[in-house]
Amino acid sequence: MKIILLSGGSGKRLFPMSNDVRSKQFLKLLSDEDGNRISMLQRVWRQLELAGLADKTYICASSIHSDQIFNQVGDVPLIEEPSSKDTFPAIALSTLYLMDRFKCEDETIVVMPIDPYVEQSFFDNILHLEEYTTDVISDITLMGVHPTTPSSKFGYISIERVANSLYNKVISFVEKPNVARAEQLIGQGALWNCGVFAFQGKFMRRWLAENEYPTSYDAMLEHWDELPKISFDYEVVEKISSAIVIPYRGTWKDLGTWDVMTSELSHPLIGNGVMVDNLDTHVINELHIPIIVAGTHDLVVIATPDGILVSDKQHSVGVKEYSKSLQLRPMYVERRWGDYRVLEHRKLSEEQEMQVRYIRMDATKSISYHRHLNHEETWTVVRGAGLFVCEDEMVEISTGSVIKVARGQWHAVKALEELEFVEIQRGSGLSEEDIMRRFLTWEEVEQHLGSGSNIIRNTSMAVF
Repeated sequence: MKIILLSGGSGKRLFPMSNDVRSKQFLKLLSDEDGNRISMLQRVWRQLELAGLADKTYICASSIHSDQIFNQVGDVPLIEEPSSKDTFPAIALSTLYLMDRFKCEDETIVVMPIDPYVEQSFFDNILHLEEYTTDVISDITLMGVHPTTPSSKFGYISIERVANSLYNKVISFVEKPNVARAEQLIGQGALWNCGVFAFQGKFMRRWLAENEYPTSYDAMLEHWDELPKISFDYEVVEKISSAIVIPYRGTWKDLGTWDVMTSELSHPLIGNGVMVDNLDTHVINELHIPIIVAGTHDLVVIATPDGILVSDKQHSVGVKEYSKSLQLRPMYVERRWGDYRVLEHRKLSEEQEMQVRYIRMDATKSISYHRHLNHEETWTVVRGAGLFVCEDEMVEISTGSVIKVARGQWHAVKALEELEFVEIQRGSGLSEEDIMRRFLTWEEVEQHLGSGSNIIRNTSMAVF
């Protein structure tokens, strides 16, 4: 058996903390048994380890999330999507990758979201999926959750009970019905659809061939832009005639809205602030300035570099819709080497922009040897020490060093100790896409420079 964790989506219902770069599964808002703050990803990965399933698990994610995944759970197997689409393209690509690399056509492949909030027994049910995923019983096996309330937030699976069996036959799917219809479905024994699927690898390759999709990993990559943005439910599951569902009775929550997320927080205040005479109010402050909240009831206050939300918890469910009119760009980003915050971004003219970023690098980490074609940069080192390379020259930098990088110049930096600097970018169309990488590791940079490279030492200013 192999497991694919889908790490797509941005979770914009958790605005302003989550966005396309910093998705909800990476937010460190939950607590472990020792009181340490952890993310949904870290919680699920720990549960997979306890169930003995982590070594069978692969994460499917966009390349912009790879650094955050590495920072939180280490160097785990990663299947990168060329760009974010929907669950059908992600599952098809991941399944073909596993089959082409590991020849696992006859193995069970389980697909699940990366961020369910569940009990450990949920992963015991994962093992049952393998038992019933065979050609004889069904093409696809789902896991369904026994509903606790007639909610319109989730999809439902209508079932036909199978006597003396753990599983039930799938009759139909109902996507997010109103409360009255949900009550009716629950009375008929319907289950919540929690987005967990299992099938044999060869089923997926056969289905792709029958529906004229690419049937190899390399071909899927080549034709990625042509694939539809559609869910696996709509494109595959709801069209097949042979599907069963295994019920799960236990805790299952989608922590995708602030009203649900705050119900699982161990403290009402996270960050810099003071709370006075509040009831069922939660405050999360990622800014350096303090927040005082007094005399409120059932409120959520979220302050980040990307925006501020003040809402009663009921109305916070609609924050994704409220934020659609905003022109948003990520203001805080984590990288494998550290993180950065955007301090200022503005238009200077019709074609010119300026952006100021505060960059922090962990000791011994390095940023790739790269160049930018559309903008120039000026760095001022605020704290720490490191090595800076521009073209074929290496410079020791420390507090007070100023570095100028022209458009098109190859450059890289390594932190000898924790390193912080302010970077000012000037140019056109400032974005993360304006980058060309030549060497990814510092070892490659040193090999490129050679043993006779010129190192300028003990300088407070280096101008290129």
